[in-house]
Amino acid sequence: MKSHVEIYDTTLRDGSQGEGVNFSVADKLRIAERLDQFGMHFIEGGWPGSNPKDIEFFAQAKRRKWRHARLAAFGSTRRKGVAVESDEQVRLLLEAGTPVVTIYGKTSMLHVREVLRCTPEENLAMIGDTVRYLKDHGKFVVYDAEHCFDGFKLDPEYALASWQAAEKAGADRVVLCDTNGGCLPGEVARITAHAIGRLNCPVGIHSHDDSGLGVANALASVESGAMHVQGTVNGYGERTGNCNLVSTIPCLALKMGRRTVAPGSLRKLRDLSQFVDEMANIRPNPRQPWVGSAAFAHKGGTHVNAVQKLASSYEHVDPSLVGNARNILVSDLSGRSNILLKARDLGFDLDESKPDAKAILQRVKELEHEGYEFEAAEASLALLIRGLVEKNPELLFTVDAFHVSTRGTPASSVCEATVKVRVGNVVHHTVADGDGPVNALDGALRSALARSFPKLAKVTLTDYKVRILDGVAGTAARTRVLIVSGDGTREWGTVGVSENIISASLQALVDSMEYALLQRRGR
Repeated sequence: MKSHVEIYDTTLRDGSQGEGVNFSVADKLRIAERLDQFGMHFIEGGWPGSNPKDIEFFAQAKRRKWRHARLAAFGSTRRKGVAVESDEQVRLLLEAGTPVVTIYGKTSMLHVREVLRCTPEENLAMIGDTVRYLKDHGKFVVYDAEHCFDGFKLDPEYALASWQAAEKAGADRVVLCDTNGGCLPGEVARITAHAIGRLNCPVGIHSHDDSGLGVANALASVESGAMHVQGTVNGYGERTGNCNLVSTIPCLALKMGRRTVAPGSLRKLRDLSQFVDEMANIRPNPRQPWVGSAAFAHKGGTHVNAVQKLASSYEHVDPSLVGNARNILVSDLSGRSNILLKARDLGFDLDESKPDAKAILQRVKELEHEGYEFEAAEASLALLIRGLVEKNPELLFTVDAFHVSTRGTPASSVCEATVKVRVGNVVHHTVADGDGPVNALDGALRSALARSFPKLAKVTLTDYKVRILDGVAGTAARTRVLIVSGDGTREWGTVGVSENIISASLQALVDSMEYALLQRRGR
């Protein structure tokens, strides 16, 4: 193992500036506790000088014990023309009561003249005065050199002078910030090496992802000697986001041999990623490297066959190292290996020497040609496999008939659905209203089945997607409906296809209910 790299998480401050991300005080406290459990070295809680929410967060955070992380309050250098001890924003940083205070200051001569509109000497004094004042009050001070790389390319001597002003005043870390996210890894590596050669304090990196290089730039900086990396969980942040720690941490640990968080924490990485998404009310990105559901998904038949023999043939690491798992997809590109492995995942023990696997594969390809898609509809795939393996499986219920109608005006209407469901020798005939035809149909089907299967009351529809398959047919086009259902502990997807969107929706709804019933019966 090579040198240790500190991980500084700014999800609660920089990450919350991302579009669509809004954390309550309670959310921030829960996320901070989870980050602490994970083993982050620093957690930046927010900017107490900017809003009441962050002031309240720090007030509550003072009363909690943090096992691994040091909490940081974020702010800026003192204002121009104001003594540091008289600056209200600096006072609030101290009142936050955190052991660490992070401040940013200007590196670029362009920003000094055009944004701050002060002299270069005054900017250096603002940096030095603020760092010194915070150190005199016993704080661990992290200095974020804003627009560091752009400023260095514009005027290297002044950029270095700004970093040295922070160091001479006692800064514990000088962090080089690619604030606009426009630098390339080679530039970051070169300027980081220059800074490390001229500074005596440890150097860090804070990169943004505007060029899609946030993680690459952080790794390049570490390779040049940086020992402190700032970023956010899932890459949340302003514009296109910050350096994604969910990718950076395993790259540092598993690819570069650097010590970061405790080794056991890596296996919690996927859980952490999904927890923060849940707190932000953002659906997890299936294609996120390392932790996404597609990160170790295999679809092509030759790939699946190879992975079955040698996992490393198409997997760069063991997915369990980051808490993820292999996912075998079934589609018209599948081979028999896909079917065997996916069937095993779903609880079916198929024999390769028997015709079942071939028959299932053939049927999947026929259905996908018709417009079905099973990658996100594993429940429908499980029912398909069951039907072909058991030949004539018992049907828990059948829908004999349905009808949907709409009454009202185009501006205000109510839909009504009627279904006739047979359970054994008993027929249930129910009616339900809904906000739309699918909502009404869902209500009527549930009402009918609840009489025989009361436990279905816990099943809810959590997502509903529609895709037009052949747009050239206009309103007569075939439609694919994908439904995601859940019961509070797990979720499953089902699919339906028809020229009639209501019929397609009913197919997916029926599969969802049947799958839920079979799961409860251990089948």
